[in-house]
Amino acid sequence: MFNRFGGLSAAMMALFFLAQAGAAVAGGYITVASTTSTRNSGFYDHILPKFTKKTGIEVRVVAVGTGQAIRMAANGDSDVLFVHHTPSERKFVADGFGVERFDVMYNDFVIVGPKSDPAGVAGAKDVTRALADIAGTMAAFASRGDDSGTHKKELGLWKAAGTDPRAASGSWYRETGSGMGATLNTASAMNAYALTDRATWLKFKNKGDLRILVEGDERLFNQYGIMLVNPKTHTHVKAEAGQKFIDWVLSKEGQKAIGEYRIEGLQAFFPNGSVATN
Repeated sequence: MFNRFGGLSAAMMALFFLAQAGAAVAGGYITVASTTSTRNSGFYDHILPKFTKKTGIEVRVVAVGTGQAIRMAANGDSDVLFVHHTPSERKFVADGFGVERFDVMYNDFVIVGPKSDPAGVAGAKDVTRALADIAGTMAAFASRGDDSGTHKKELGLWKAAGTDPRAASGSWYRETGSGMGATLNTASAMNAYALTDRATWLKFKNKGDLRILVEGDERLFNQYGIMLVNPKTHTHVKAEAGQKFIDWVLSKEGQKAIGEYRIEGLQAFFPNGSVATN
């Protein structure tokens, strides 16, 4: 076993490194390009330890806006894409960058704003009417302005309201170019309105005078999807490990873990993925 110089023999050294390599293959890590809403809400802190305990695979999340996450995955800089803008996700797959898209979970968007509510939108059930009233009164509105899923949703709602607020950029309409948490901080400091996903809002601590003012419109539905980055397009993608993560998220165990996540006692996400056998 040991040579005369007191060290491991060449054969034993080779076996040691083979064992180490085998351990790396058995576990290892994958990279998931995802959204700031899932990170800011504490969602990954809840589910990832469960997956890693079961599989030995570490998940490294890069949390950015959905648009940036999609570009990152399209460039082959992640193994899995987990975001929330269905039209962009479907295009990602259609363009050959993803293998298949699956629904995973949903929650909703809300409009928050100051308790004083200068636009008078509190309790509105028509989100586009509320946005038209905000624009009509030129009340301060903080937008992410970062091509995220939330920003894409917001722009779609403004369009449905017949308004292009970007023409007022820098006046009552403020584009932060930042994630959801930073944008909510800006809204809190300015007593401005903002569109946010509910999970991030529940986790957000610096609410100040902000309140949820508009909720419940079906157009505020917020669906999340997951995709394996196409290994035929990017051969270095860790397809087997990435697919294990997707399969787990969609399994009974993964869906149960998603449904169990609470913020301040309230359910943050609602599982609606394809349920597979563990």
